[in-house]
Amino acid sequence: MKVSRLVVGRSGVSNGARVVPEETPIAFTYGRTTYAVMMATPYDLEDFAVGFSLTEGVIASPDEITEIEIVEHPKGVELRMTLCDDRDVALMNRRRKLAGPVGCGLCGVESLEAAIAPVRRITSDIKVDRETVFTALSRLGAHQKLNEETRAVHGAGFWPLGANDFHAVREDVGRHNALDKLCGSLAREGRDGRDGFVVLTSRVSIEMVQKSAAMNAAVMVAVSAPTALAVDTANEAGITLAAIARDDSFEVFTHAERIAA
Repeated sequence: MKVSRLVVGRSGVSNGARVVPEETPIAFTYGRTTYAVMMATPYDLEDFAVGFSLTEGVIASPDEITEIEIVEHPKGVELRMTLCDDRDVALMNRRRKLAGPVGCGLCGVESLEAAIAPVRRITSDIKVDRETVFTALSRLGAHQKLNEETRAVHGAGFWPLGANDFHAVREDVGRHNALDKLCGSLAREGRDGRDGFVVLTSRVSIEMVQKSAAMNAAVMVAVSAPTALAVDTANEAGITLAAIARDDSFEVFTHAERIAA
């Protein structure tokens, strides 16, 4: 959306408008009970519903969601989902509520054990050559239409091995949300991240590693640095974590054997 702004420069001031991203409360409800509320960009919401449900462990596959209804409210959007009977019962036994400013995946977690849950172990023989990584980094911006307008959103993209471009890219004000949307986009097509690599415009925290593991992605590439816990978790999960990626270099922190240099 466009907002008015005043530009103050050394030589004077001027009035005008700027496009800024929307940030809206998004409620995830299962069986009419709220599970989580995230602040997010209200685009690609079905992808978000499926991806969040997968990376949070609410479901194991997209077909366990039998219905998705997007309900707009005056102050936000509700993603109203119906689960198959088995998943509905399982969710009732482990239900929690969380609220996350700008996609923070740990806000509201009631126990330390839930915050640092065991991560899925990824086994993969894929090899990614460095020139493909550099090509992906150079092309990600072209797929970030919202960021081109606003300069204020994160992106997450999936590059399949042997491809000439990204298969999918999703954007959001929250880096966690962008990755959830990417996960949901792939899952709704019946695929995951096992045959390619994920590229992120953000720093890498433990949640980003956990979400990548949930989508079976063996290789992550990020433009910013990882946290120490993210490095430990990626190592434990068997994920190749490359970060601080620029147009001429990147640093590999875990499982470097997958990078064909």
